[in-house]
Amino acid sequence: MVIFRQLPLGVKAALAAGTVFVSMAISRSYLAESLELRAWRWLFRLQLALFANSLMLIGSLYIWRSAVSNLSHSPAAESACFQLWKMAVVTFLALAHSSFFTMLFLVAEEPYLFSLAAYSCLGAYIIMVFFLCTLSGMEQAYQLLAWRSGSAVSSLDKTRKLALRPALAVVVTAVLSIVGLLNAAQPPAVKTVEVPIHQLPPSMDHLKIVLLSDIHLGPTVGRTKMEMFVRMVNMLQPDVTVIVGDLCDSEASILRTAVAPLGQLHSRLGTYFVTGNHEYYTSDVSNWFALLESLNVRPLHNENVKISATQAQRDGGGKDDAWICLAGVDDIEADLLHYSGHGMDLVKALEGCSPDHTTILLAHQPLAAKRALQARPDINLILSGHTHAGQIFPLNVAAYLLNPFFAGLYQVAQTTFVYVSPGTAYYGIPMRLGSRAEITELILQRAP
Repeated sequence: MVIFRQLPLGVKAALAAGTVFVSMAISRSYLAESLELRAWRWLFRLQLALFANSLMLIGSLYIWRSAVSNLSHSPAAESACFQLWKMAVVTFLALAHSSFFTMLFLVAEEPYLFSLAAYSCLGAYIIMVFFLCTLSGMEQAYQLLAWRSGSAVSSLDKTRKLALRPALAVVVTAVLSIVGLLNAAQPPAVKTVEVPIHQLPPSMDHLKIVLLSDIHLGPTVGRTKMEMFVRMVNMLQPDVTVIVGDLCDSEASILRTAVAPLGQLHSRLGTYFVTGNHEYYTSDVSNWFALLESLNVRPLHNENVKISATQAQRDGGGKDDAWICLAGVDDIEADLLHYSGHGMDLVKALEGCSPDHTTILLAHQPLAAKRALQARPDINLILSGHTHAGQIFPLNVAAYLLNPFFAGLYQVAQTTFVYVSPGTAYYGIPMRLGSRAEITELILQRAP
């Protein structure tokens, strides 16, 4: 205990995050079956919130040291303006840390103002940490060059630099946050993509599939946005509409009215859904499946449907061979979470989908798309989401590096394509920087 007290606060925060992570693994292995489902959902989300906040403490300490502690010895430290500045920084950090807890207490048909403010501060927090680190690195490089050239940095210069760094970071953060908020507030762009499909039946040439992903109904996305998405999709007059996961961030009973507009979707050959990782975070997948089916949205739970030019059915493709196989797999994170009865099962999902027919696979994560192509390279088209195209800078870089496919259309082989949606809305943070929300209109064209 004495040694722990002597550790720096940043190390303590890292140890706290590690402890919470271990507790998540233990509770998932030993408590999931013994706890009542509602209690288990609440415990799991609380652990996620505590884990995120433990990691954020490291960045918060850095922001406080850069923006407050380093300036506390300056002549202006006793002024009323500096005291107001300290209160502003405390409020900003408190709101950012509270964002993850809104998932527990503040989810309804429409977002609460507090949730929008808290997640906006979280976005600004991420931008500020990045630019403070960048400016600090530039300063260290300057000092190294000054030392190598033999020039000294005066104490006055050091004092100015201590104030200049947080001032620049605040200005850049404010500007980028406003740009990001305005960008995310716009309706998603409608992007039309033509995809050549091998073995596409002549009767299904120019079949129109509208792709939605990562809507994230929850603390900052509600019924109003869902109604807008449905109107935009219906204007496109799709033959098929697909939702490739991360539709929700809370239980079906809480978001029932928020998701209700999906029942107004008009797709000639049906609307289909596969799970994303966030559906499993809700621990309420079976209720979501039931709710979606009541809205005429068919979940593809490691299964497929045969779609012809006039109808869709689970078994067989009609009397002729003029059909395509639309298959869907559970998100790969269901396996990591040991979610009972769920997990990516490509063999089951593609049962009856022969290489002689066009096969389209819905798989939430690009990593799942990569695994599917390794096992079944004859798949013609895979539709994914998950990456959000990074959503905000600098997370774009991490999303690009961590996923085999980032955003847009990829031709993997002569007759194989992968399309990754950047998302129809956003997750939590109501910002978009370096990315744009999108509704994708895919036109399938018959290739020789």
